[in-house]
Amino acid sequence: MDEEWFIQQADQAGHLTRLAERAQATFWGVLGCEVVQASGNKATICLDATERHLNLLGIVHGGVLMSLLDNAMGLVVMLAMPDERTVTANLNTQFLASSKGGVIVCEAELVHRTKRSLTLQAQVKDDGGKLLGLGMGTYRII
Repeated sequence: MDEEWFIQQADQAGHLTRLAERAQATFWGVLGCEVVQASGNKATICLDATERHLNLLGIVHGGVLMSLLDNAMGLVVMLAMPDERTVTANLNTQFLASSKGGVIVCEAELVHRTKRSLTLQAQVKDDGGKLLGLGMGTYRII
C-alpha cells in the first residue's frame, strides 16, 4: 500500500463522518440508522427495530425494510460518487420473511456502473441471520 492509498482512505473516512453528521437530522436519523461499515463498493447499516418501526400486525413495516435497502445502497452511491448528486431511479424489493423487531442489518453492494447510473443489490437480515428482504436499485446521476 502506498501513500496515495492512505490519503484516499482518510478522505473517504472524513466524507463518511460528514455524511453521518448531516444525516442525523434527516429521515435516516428518524429511522435510527447506523453505519456499520461503508465504502464506494459496499456498505452495511443497521437499526434497532422497536415498536415505532412495527405495523399493526406487530411486525417490522415493509417501508422500514425498503428504507434500509435504499439507505444502504444510497450510502454506497454517495461514497462512490462524492462529487455528484444522485437520486433513486428504481427500487425493486422482494419481501421474504417478517420480523418482530430487534437489530436489523442491511448489506449493499455496487454491481454495475455507467456514466449516468449505478446499479446495486442489497439484502436485509435480522440479528439471527434470517433473510427478510432483497433489493435491487438503480441510482441516476443528476
